[in-house]
Amino acid sequence: MTHALTLANFPVPSASSSIEAYIQAANRVPMLTEEEEKSLARRFRDDEDLEAARALVMSHLRLVIAVARGYLGYGLPHADLIQEGNIGLMKAVKRFDPERGVRLVSFALHWIKAEIHEYILKNWRLVKVATTKAQRKLFFNLRSMKSAIAQDAQAEAGFASLGPEEVKSVARQLGVKPEEVVEMETRMSGMDVSLEPLSEDEDEHYAPIAYLAADVASEPSIQLERKERDRLHDSGLRDALASLDERSRAIVQRRWLVEDDEETATLHELAAEYGVSAERIRQIEAKAMQKMKGVLAARM
Repeated sequence: MTHALTLANFPVPSASSSIEAYIQAANRVPMLTEEEEKSLARRFRDDEDLEAARALVMSHLRLVIAVARGYLGYGLPHADLIQEGNIGLMKAVKRFDPERGVRLVSFALHWIKAEIHEYILKNWRLVKVATTKAQRKLFFNLRSMKSAIAQDAQAEAGFASLGPEEVKSVARQLGVKPEEVVEMETRMSGMDVSLEPLSEDEDEHYAPIAYLAADVASEPSIQLERKERDRLHDSGLRDALASLDERSRAIVQRRWLVEDDEETATLHELAAEYGVSAERIRQIEAKAMQKMKGVLAARM
């Protein structure tokens, strides 16, 4: 019997009961092989098979638990962080494309973190704590940076104050003013004010999702698109170069594909090397580039 079939009858653990029991139950769920994962994802995508989606979600519950554990320092219940992370996992399963060549665990990670971030921002009671991109970055990095600076087991629990030089260092690294670091540190240690911008501050209002969308490059679909583009570029470029004759390939590489510490060759330099005119080198280069474009286009 495959893991996928086993998952079909596996009881769904509940994070609302004992968190220890939930974690133990989630860790008992069998992990999927790559082929099982692809098969289930195709069933859900093509046939809207909810049992297949359920199996994909359950096999990745342990991932949510691990991610949620990293946000315990914000003083929110572990069970609630897990529940929000599970929502992100379900969103990832809904959008997952098995033909992309990426495992679900990598794809889901971004969605899980996004939902947990949103939950934290909704529940932390800080006034205007995230009205700028830099302040949002400060909010999610200050605690870990303090722990790294202090290197003290009590630093996270006690949230000890930073010294003047440490404040300047954090401010410089995150691109904010030193006084903003001090203010954020005070708010995070006190937790006594409201997170959401005041309703009358319409110009500064941000929905929680806007906090997460500040760095568009981190959006999962954008990252997958970039990885796919890089993969096609690397393998496609090798195939395109291989389609050229030796002289054409050498000319293209000398003109366009030199290392960072090298200089590109000029038409006149190559003309002298090959004993032809600069115009002839230009013609060879243009013909080679046209052929390479054809090879790359055929791969898209």
